[in-house]
Amino acid sequence: MTFGPAIPRRSFLAMAGAAALAPCLKTLAFAAAPTDTPLHGLSAFGDLKYAADAAHTDYAAPDAPKGGRFNFSPSYWYFNQNTQTFNTLNSFTLRGDAPPRMELCFDSLMSAVLDEPDAVYCLAAEYVSISADRNSWVFKLRAEARFHDGTPITAEDVAESYRVLKEQGHPDLALPLADLRAAEVLAPDTIRLVFDGNQSSRAILTVASFPIFSRGNLENRGGFEGDAMAPLLGSGPYRVAAVQAGQSIEYERVGDYWGKDLFLNKGMNHFDRIRVEFYRERQAAFEAFKKGVIFYRQEYTSRVWASDYNFPAIVEKRVVKREFPAETRPTMQAWAINQRRKRFKDVRVREAIGLCFDFEWTNRNLFYDAYARSHSLFERSVYQAQGAPQGEELALLELLRSQLPPSVFGDPVRQPGSNGSGRDRALLSRAAALLADAGLERQNGFLQTGDGERLTLEILVNDESMARVDAPFVENMRAVGIDASIRLVDPTQYQARQASFDFDMLSVATIFTATPTRDEMENFFHSRTANREGSRNLTGTADPAVDALVDAVGRAESREALGIAMRALDRVLRARRDWIPNWYAANHRAAFWDMFGYKEPKPDYGFPVERLWWLDEAKARTIGKA
Repeated sequence: MTFGPAIPRRSFLAMAGAAALAPCLKTLAFAAAPTDTPLHGLSAFGDLKYAADAAHTDYAAPDAPKGGRFNFSPSYWYFNQNTQTFNTLNSFTLRGDAPPRMELCFDSLMSAVLDEPDAVYCLAAEYVSISADRNSWVFKLRAEARFHDGTPITAEDVAESYRVLKEQGHPDLALPLADLRAAEVLAPDTIRLVFDGNQSSRAILTVASFPIFSRGNLENRGGFEGDAMAPLLGSGPYRVAAVQAGQSIEYERVGDYWGKDLFLNKGMNHFDRIRVEFYRERQAAFEAFKKGVIFYRQEYTSRVWASDYNFPAIVEKRVVKREFPAETRPTMQAWAINQRRKRFKDVRVREAIGLCFDFEWTNRNLFYDAYARSHSLFERSVYQAQGAPQGEELALLELLRSQLPPSVFGDPVRQPGSNGSGRDRALLSRAAALLADAGLERQNGFLQTGDGERLTLEILVNDESMARVDAPFVENMRAVGIDASIRLVDPTQYQARQASFDFDMLSVATIFTATPTRDEMENFFHSRTANREGSRNLTGTADPAVDALVDAVGRAESREALGIAMRALDRVLRARRDWIPNWYAANHRAAFWDMFGYKEPKPDYGFPVERLWWLDEAKARTIGKA
């Protein structure tokens, strides 16, 4: 199957695990992997951790019991998923709001692991081989790979899956397929993915992890975007069991799941039922947890964590409150300023907006000193720019010097510290001066452009707690003449407005992969995605210098080269002030009813509790939850 014209390119972070091959297959790093040789896995820069005959991953628990249920409200999600409501069961399209964890129902050719930063292993594929020009990849499918209705996964299914994702998939899936020229069926069990030569060196690590759909099922449902509330036929460890639209969804473990004994599934997926509950307000979800309707909760409101975990089940030690280390992956939490709005195009305006946020006051008075200030867009990682650029990083930036602000060549831009008063006069004076330098003048108490347009700014939020946090920020902006306000909308409207870039400013929290790819960076920062609805380029960044650095990320063929390109990109993005970094936490704040077993330490690159943990019946009986 050959595709039509390329469309602009992120990754299906497959939750289904991976698979081993026979011991005769070689274990080689992707960068040095031989061509035309069957391989059981690929790694971007180093040797694979797991051999082809590995029994299970180090973080799995193969002796843990199966059974029970896990009720929770997810703390992270992908694609068009929404944790507050849902109106479609198609998680892989831009349209609608889907429930989290639909990805558990689907297998892929290959899949990532939770304790390696850049490796994928064969899952539905038995092995993969690389062509001599490294532009095409042949996958031999496992004979035992089956959809939930018992039909085999064929090369035709795989080809159709890539076609619909390229043409109709959510941008997180469609964007990485821009350079995929064809998905060719070589035999009923063999598929070749052919790239056009423009792909980044690590593109296959993303693309091979995309979900596989049944071609027959797509035809029967009237296409990929057919009946929204009919689940697509899957092949993964779970399938949809019960649905209450907008309120809850229940996934049941597939007892005869074809891949349950493969090495990355062995010792995983213990619960018979995984139930996702939906609440439009955080307080309602917290009350459900206190009553035992929800069994596991990650807490994102520092006030609640500090003062409200004193209910009877905590006192009686039936509920555990603890922190788990966060993943060792770059984190970005920031406000996105939408530069599609003409009034925000001047960098001085964006800097002035940032000066109005008093982190020190907010952290002390609203966050119970629970957070650290963000400065980088890649916090908690080696990709943060430090000091003045030197060596190869400087050489890379020198090639772009004429296109970059001078501040790029000094210490990286940091967010200003305040005196903690909540209204730091020095910072607000700097903000007012920047706005004046940008040509804005006060008229009737608020700033206006030379064209007579008032400098308005509306912060879009979908949660009362964020409105509370943003209120002092808004007051400071109004003090310097910005007509700022907060707009609280329902979750469906919020998602739709974010996808269509219909906002002035909103807050984003995301965790990048441990080894970022060009596709991932492009989705957030490249000019190709600036006007692609549903992309993560919320700021509308369209800068040739940024594009060049994103491409340098894609060209990196060593960890050292990747670090150089990522740090240069961080430095330039911080100088542009498209995003206002705000805060981050070092750990997961988790609370759960004391009825589970789990293995420690948690893996470094993911924390899917619903796949890792299991029901401990003795503990459940002790707290009356058996």
